[in-house]
Amino acid sequence: MYALKQINEAIRSDPAAFARECDALFAKKVEAAAQKIADHRAQSHIILLSGPSGSGKTTTALKIEERLVEMGIETHTISLDNYFKTFDPDTAPRNREGAVDYESPFFLDIDLLNQHFAMLDRGELIHVPKYEFARQMRSDIFARPMRLGKDDLAIFEGIHALNDIIVGKNPKAFKLYIAARSDIRDEDGALIFDKSWIRLCRRIVRDFKFRGSDAAFTLKLWENVRRGERLYISPYKENADIMFDSSLALSASVLKPFVVPLLEEIPKGKYRVAEDILRGLEKIEPLDEKYIPAKSLAREFIGGSPYDNH
Repeated sequence: MYALKQINEAIRSDPAAFARECDALFAKKVEAAAQKIADHRAQSHIILLSGPSGSGKTTTALKIEERLVEMGIETHTISLDNYFKTFDPDTAPRNREGAVDYESPFFLDIDLLNQHFAMLDRGELIHVPKYEFARQMRSDIFARPMRLGKDDLAIFEGIHALNDIIVGKNPKAFKLYIAARSDIRDEDGALIFDKSWIRLCRRIVRDFKFRGSDAAFTLKLWENVRRGERLYISPYKENADIMFDSSLALSASVLKPFVVPLLEEIPKGKYRVAEDILRGLEKIEPLDEKYIPAKSLAREFIGGSPYDNH
């Protein structure tokens, strides 16, 4: 939990120092996770990193990779998205209403994944596929060869990484669950900003900045995303060796200047959560992005991160 009063006072008094402090606290979490992974590497070369949408999986995985490399451990980060099957409407998983269930883990080529995990642990060469989202197909032309050395590691990050269909055949893999797990509350303990709103605001801003989508587009998809989380992600978080809180005390503050104009474009009464978020943000001081360090997790969602093109 973060205290509203402390956040607002820190931003008013010294926003640059507050941003540095938030980043330093996150770096300590990364350091702790990297050390536990390093201590575990004799048991498996595979790290499975999962979490719901907007949790900051990609940047966190790459930060852990950086720290492991600094420790002398060659590490590679691979998105599970590359293991999506080429889309086929005849075989695509569907929900109870008969619509294609894009949140289902069965869009992944589980057999190939498990085969690659086993091969990597044996030191064998694999070819990591590349999924082309524009064409909804997996391409072998752009496959990347990879072989792990005796002490090398591979981080596989994706929303389904801790699902039993993956973990069940890789019980020795090191497992992390990443999510924004801290609310913002006032001095009386009343909720000001829910942890799930952080993830939603991150998605709204990211969808707008990187895809040109408006907030209504993101909100329209959000309930289905949440449904997928309840079915396919949250039930498996207990598989994790580490529960990693990816919220930052500054998250709502730095998102505020970006997300408020986007939410204000939505007609009143269309999405209650949009109005709840706007009411919460009224009480939170904004933080100018100029204070955010280049490698901060916050940059994954507002842009300007060196990880954007990874």
